[in-house]
Amino acid sequence: MIRIMTQADYEEIFVLWKSTDGMGLRSLDDSQQGISAFLKRNPTTNFVAIDNDQIVGTILCGHDGRRGYIYHTVVKDSCRNQGIATQLVEAAISALQQEGITRVCLNVMEANERGKSFWLNRGWEKKDFLGFYSKSITDKENMPLFNIK
Repeated sequence: MIRIMTQADYEEIFVLWKSTDGMGLRSLDDSQQGISAFLKRNPTTNFVAIDNDQIVGTILCGHDGRRGYIYHTVVKDSCRNQGIATQLVEAAISALQQEGITRVCLNVMEANERGKSFWLNRGWEKKDFLGFYSKSITDKENMPLFNIK
């Protein structure tokens, strides 16, 4: 079953994120406070997959009024290859379309071969002509926490 993500899901989804190879997490953005703020700004575009009363998949998705962005699309290892991630993506895209968003973007860590394959196999295009730039505007305590294995 796919349903809207709520703040009450945080502890369970964070454990799933931390246990997933290839995930990149930031201590501030992915904290309970950071996810709460994201869900308040994007209340209809974030989803969880439930199996036997447990969260087995997540998609964090939002928009800025112009473009949609997908973050943290994860399915528990033992539940992969069942179409769960595809259902999560379809739910997020449908929610974005209902809000008038016409383009969706995402980032995949270069070392995440499984993730890159997932998106490419579903018709997403890697845009080699675009440069990705980033700057942390927080203090050193909130530097990126990467979970790349």
